[in-house]
This record gives sequence, C-alpha cells and structure tokens, in this order.
Amino acid sequence: MVVELVERPLPRPSDEGYVEARLLEALVEARLALRFVGEGVTRNAAGKAFQAWKALLAALLRLELDKLKAVAKTEEEKKWLESKAVPRVPTTKMKPLARLLEAMGHDGLALWAGNVLLLHDYQHHGPDPSGELSKYATREDAVADILSAVQELARRIEALIGRVKWSDELEKALQELKQALPVNTP
Repeated sequence: MVVELVERPLPRPSDEGYVEARLLEALVEARLALRFVGEGVTRNAAGKAFQAWKALLAALLRLELDKLKAVAKTEEEKKWLESKAVPRVPTTKMKPLARLLEAMGHDGLALWAGNVLLLHDYQHHGPDPSGELSKYATREDAVADILSAVQELARRIEALIGRVKWSDELEKALQELKQALPVNTP
C-alpha cells in the first residue's frame, strides 16, 4: 500500500498536486476500510470509508472549482468554496456540496454522500436495532454499505483517468483497492 505517500504534507488547494494527493488519500482510506472489514472492525471501517469519500469530494471540488465559482451567486460564496469547501469539506455541507458537483456532471453524488454520512453515524454509534442513533441495525448491514461505497469510490476515481494528472502511485493504489474488493461486491 502507498500509505507513506499519504503521510506527506498535503499540498495547498491552489497547488497542482492537490487533486492527485486527495485522490490518493481516498484510495488509501478506502483500502484501509476493506482491511478493517476483513479484521471485523466494522466501526473503524465505516470511518475509513467516510474519510475516503470526504477526500474524493475534496478532489472533485478542487477539480471543478472554476465551474463552481462561475455559478456561485455571490463573492462570499466563491470565497467560501475556495477557502472552506475545498480544503475542509465540512461534514454538515457534504450533501449540498455533492449536489453542486452533480450540476457539474457527477451524477448520483448526493445520494452517495448521504450514504456515507450514515456510515459516519455508524462509526460513532455502532449497530442500533432501534434506529435512533444509527440507521444500521446490524454490523452486516453496515458492511454491505461500506463495500458498496468503496466499490463506487473506485469506479468514480477510475473514471477520472484522463481528467487529472494520473501518477504511477495513483494507478498502484487504484489497482490495490480493486484487487482487495470482494468479487461479489454490488
């Protein structure tokens, strides 16, 4: 795994390597999610899947930043996109930001953002048969969504080949993730 590459300082969002670094982070976090699923550490796996998606959203927001700023209604919105949305991807804004990205052609992203937010709740509360703190009644339900989220993340990142600078490290991380995915993942 290319974990040591993710441990480098993150480039500034204005730097050329930012998108690549965040995609690499997404792939490594997703790979860790699969590892944790395999080890039976489902709540940690859910957290890693969530972090992977947050990194993916950061990469997509930076990739589409010029288009997003062009449709922003105010200068304040433009500044917020650049100074807060891209570098931080606030958890409370993940769905609205995903909807903005859908307008840029990233279909279905808000539904996936909603799903990974459910995984985020599961990370903190675990299985909850009552459904009050977590929408997952069992570990198995959470594992199914973790695997689906990781599969979708890999698909979306692979679709970016040709749109972003594609390094050997990204290719290696993508291939490692795809090889680690269970064969019967939805």
